[in-house]
Amino acid sequence: MEFDPHSFIVKVWIEETAEEAGKATWRGHVTHVPSGERRYIDSLDDIIAFLSFYLEGMGVDVRHREHICRWLRFRKR
Repeated sequence: MEFDPHSFIVKVWIEETAEEAGKATWRGHVTHVPSGERRYIDSLDDIIAFLSFYLEGMGVDVRHREHICRWLRFRKR
């Protein structure tokens, strides 16, 4: 079986606004490298939602998103 691989860049940072002194929120964006499409994110679910489009195109069943979340958490260790 042959498929087109996809590459993504995930960039995250911490934001603290004057209105929310002492309260930091993480933000970021995910870029699909081949197309240049970018989506701004503020949660793990946003990352999964963006990747799901491409994963489904590869035949991955993304209805069970918790498996993908666990995989992503495991990969960051």
